[in-house]
Amino acid sequence: QLSEDVERVSENPTEEREEDMEVHEDSSSVILPDGELGTTTPSLRFSKTCLKNVFSVILLFIYLLLMAVAVFLVYQTISDFREKLKHPVMSVTYKEVSLYDAPGIAFYPGKAQLLSCKHHYYDHIPPLVNPGQPGDIECTTQRINYTDPFTNHTMKYALVVQGPRDVKKRELVFLQFHLNETDQDFSAIDYLLFSSFQEFVSSSEKAKFMKDCESSYSSWKFSGGFRTWVKMSLVKTKEEDGRETVEFKQETSVVNYIDQRTKPGSDQLFFVVFEWKDPFIQTVQDIITANPWNMIALLCGIFLALFKAADFAKLSVKWMIKIRRRHLKRTRQVTNHIS
Repeated sequence: QLSEDVERVSENPTEEREEDMEVHEDSSSVILPDGELGTTTPSLRFSKTCLKNVFSVILLFIYLLLMAVAVFLVYQTISDFREKLKHPVMSVTYKEVSLYDAPGIAFYPGKAQLLSCKHHYYDHIPPLVNPGQPGDIECTTQRINYTDPFTNHTMKYALVVQGPRDVKKRELVFLQFHLNETDQDFSAIDYLLFSSFQEFVSSSEKAKFMKDCESSYSSWKFSGGFRTWVKMSLVKTKEEDGRETVEFKQETSVVNYIDQRTKPGSDQLFFVVFEWKDPFIQTVQDIITANPWNMIALLCGIFLALFKAADFAKLSVKWMIKIRRRHLKRTRQVTNHIS
């Protein structure tokens, strides 16, 4: 900057001479006493110049402090953005529906026999007329055999039943099983829930479809001698690659069944009810809270502040250099005048 000022002075010597002439005229026109000629005026000018220099230095430090704060904000903003990219937030949304896609309920009864299956509405199940005896099967059912997906040697038998659909009418499915004899101390039937019974029906390879379902979904049990009430809710999860997976959450309540048959016998009766818990489908997905546009806007503002602070610092340095040159010039002029 000093070299630029020197070049500018060398290019415009006439202006410098005019300034020198003006300064000489001003100094010659002022009549000073003999005692104050070398003391009063230079000390006043020196004090003013010193105050200006001190003020300029303080202002320069303030600008440097602002630049340091701006640089720290840039670093902190970028660090927060990278941290949010690494740790997305789980978002849960609920979608209300009036009809569900009928789920598939796959039972693994073993030696047990399906006695009856009915759809009821408004959460009302009439008393059983002939418990333990074959009744009406009003549900859509299909039977299928397939190999166990975990052993590939054991054959499994599944009874697939269409689940409830109408959630507003509180549709439920009530099933009754009968097991004549068992070689275990306790008796239970496994069941599996999958998202769409229609997909199972329209599948060309039902055995492969059931193997995939058993590999993907969890299985549960309900015991004999009780009425098990299952309330289902559907959860959809969106993966990072765009795939959507479906799983069931269920609340199970068990009520003891009082066998009022005249000859109960040693057989076991199983009762199970499937119903939707609520009309809301829960969707879970990971979202990134960091907004790149907000970060870009913040960085632009910070960089503008940096450039403005640098510009102010540059002007302050120029002003300090100019004040210093004027002070030296006036000092030389006063010294020459005194001489």
